[in-house]
Amino acid sequence: MNKTKRFLLVLAVVGVALAFLWPTINWYFLTPKADMALALGTREQIREYARSMAGTDLKELTAAAAANNDQALDPVRYKVALQAGQAAWRAAKKPEPKIWNAKAVLDGFNSYGDALDAVSGIYRDKVLALKSRHGRAIQLGLDLSGGMSVVIQADMDALAKKVGHPLSAADKADAVNRAIEVLNSRIDKFGLTEPSIRKQGVDQIYVELPGAADPERINSIIMGRGKLAFHIVNPDATAKLNDYLRNTPNGIDDKTLQVKDPSIVPAGYVVRKEFKKDSYGLDEFTGRYEVITAEPGLDGTHIQSAQAVTDPLTGQPQIDFTLDKAGGDIFYKLTSANIKKPMAVVLDDRVRSVATIQSPITESGQITGFNAEEAQNLALLLRSAALPVELIPINQQAIGASLGEDAVHAGIFAITIAFLLVIGFMLLYYKGAGINTAIAEIVNLFIMVGVLSAFGLTLTLPSIAGFVLTIGISVDANVLINERIKEELRLGKGRAASIKTGFQKAFWTIFDSHMTNLISALFLAQLGSGPIQGFAVSLAIGTISSLFTSLFVSHLIFDFETDVLKMKSTSISWRLK
Repeated sequence: MNKTKRFLLVLAVVGVALAFLWPTINWYFLTPKADMALALGTREQIREYARSMAGTDLKELTAAAAANNDQALDPVRYKVALQAGQAAWRAAKKPEPKIWNAKAVLDGFNSYGDALDAVSGIYRDKVLALKSRHGRAIQLGLDLSGGMSVVIQADMDALAKKVGHPLSAADKADAVNRAIEVLNSRIDKFGLTEPSIRKQGVDQIYVELPGAADPERINSIIMGRGKLAFHIVNPDATAKLNDYLRNTPNGIDDKTLQVKDPSIVPAGYVVRKEFKKDSYGLDEFTGRYEVITAEPGLDGTHIQSAQAVTDPLTGQPQIDFTLDKAGGDIFYKLTSANIKKPMAVVLDDRVRSVATIQSPITESGQITGFNAEEAQNLALLLRSAALPVELIPINQQAIGASLGEDAVHAGIFAITIAFLLVIGFMLLYYKGAGINTAIAEIVNLFIMVGVLSAFGLTLTLPSIAGFVLTIGISVDANVLINERIKEELRLGKGRAASIKTGFQKAFWTIFDSHMTNLISALFLAQLGSGPIQGFAVSLAIGTISSLFTSLFVSHLIFDFETDVLKMKSTSISWRLK
């Protein structure tokens, strides 16, 4: 590969690493602590914050307008209200006022409700953007930053009802063990998350999750306890119920969903609420009730595979699913007997989607009515295999780090000292060539952290140990290169020829040593678990990065000195001039 191509390749790799690393830099170094606290709250807390801030702003603006205060608003204090007001004036295509005072801002909206929605929407979008930024940043493991613990209850009564006989102790143990396996498959994807999942008692599971203490994380893991089902809707009873409730708002118990007029809901049917996602990503009751069959026509456990895709006609996200043989037979009979009737997709006793059955469905079908993120999460749940038992979180709490900030400082200190000592030795022993090694090492660390961020892996103490080890591996490659160059210089060759030949002779030795390290790391990653797997993955990342920087980056720096700086001699040894 010629020098231009090598330069472009290095530039591209560094650029991609910076792009992936930027959210981490932005979150940990450029985001104020107060904004971090907001972003780490639940979506319910974010909704409460946005509405509270908007309400306060509008209350002050209303008071100022009533007092005929014509002074221009403080652009810092009322930044969000001004932004919302200016957007409203532009949307109405009205000429903007000369002075943006309280009355001018409020005049941009048709009602107080519109103003509240607009202002709270800006507050909401700001915090949700911060939350998204945090999700793309490198996460710290439990041993570095703490996280969340949750106790999950396995609903054995529901399982006994489902299988149709009382459960023995062996049945209960098997159900909990299988649930733990499923949870492990969902959480521990790359080995660096290091979840702690263990059985607690007879029918409980204890889970520790690293990172921010966000209760929504556990909800995304168990995804509505895995309770997905298809029910046939009674359209006549549904229409009759919703008409009745429009005239009799208190005609249904909001908790039990029992209708005061029992004649509306036929025997064998139950009432369920229909939900959709609001602008905060939370379930929001649409105000509509559906009358569905009490027993599901098909249980979600029959789903064999699922993939989130985009409907080519509507552009809306949907889930394409495939059923097992038994489920296909059940679904075919169900859909054949209910052509032109609506069918509801019910998740956690909440109606999420209603579609009319157009033709019999056998082993495959689609689920719609979800946003893109929810479709991806639900598809992941279905692919991870159905839970053998319903799981209910009964206790959630934030937990502190086992080593906390001391561990973070110790890890950073270890990397810094290792880096400085190694580079110091290289500078003393190899003189000017040691500078090339230092630059290559900096690029190596940069790429390693960039890859860590790109794959959303979690940084733990074992992964830090893996990165420290790769510093030595990378330096070893540079030592081989420098020694080969020195051998060529002793033969009387010039700088350019010595560098070229030195890299050629060192190539296979470096390649072989890195491949053996990589093979060992891959076997550790496949056969190990927890800290061992975390160490192995970070070692594999560092080994590949080290191979790239030693053969491409170091070579490019030597060539830059030769071709651009026009250096004739090589500062590489105290015994060579």
